[in-house]
Parts: sequence; structure tokens; C-alpha cells
Amino acid sequence: MKNLKLKSARVAMDLSQQQLADLVGVSRQTISLIEKGDYNPTINLCIAICKALHKTLDELFWY
Repeated sequence: MKNLKLKSARVAMDLSQQQLADLVGVSRQTISLIEKGDYNPTINLCIAICKALHKTLDELFWY
């Protein structure tokens, strides 16, 4: 399932996939795969993404 919440939060902060990846210490491909729903990130990565985007886990990862 695509993670459109993550993509829209990233775009709203005017960050590219590469910029977000650099902030959280992963590759751009990892961010792309998460957004496409083809990769299930660890809870630590979810938390790092949330901190970088100033969002909660509920806002980005739970439905």
C-alpha cells in the first residue's frame, strides 16, 4: 500500500527524496520504496522520518 501521507509530508516541507534520505541516514531508494509501499521500515527508521518531517507515527504510518 502506497504511503501517500509520507510523500505529501515530504513535499510539504519542500524536501526531495534524497534530502529526506540524507536527514535520516538511508538511501534515496529506501525512501522511494517506503513511499511506493514496497518496503516496511523498522520502527527506528519510522521514528527518524517522523522527527525529520515534524509528524507523529500516527500521522505518517498508521491508518
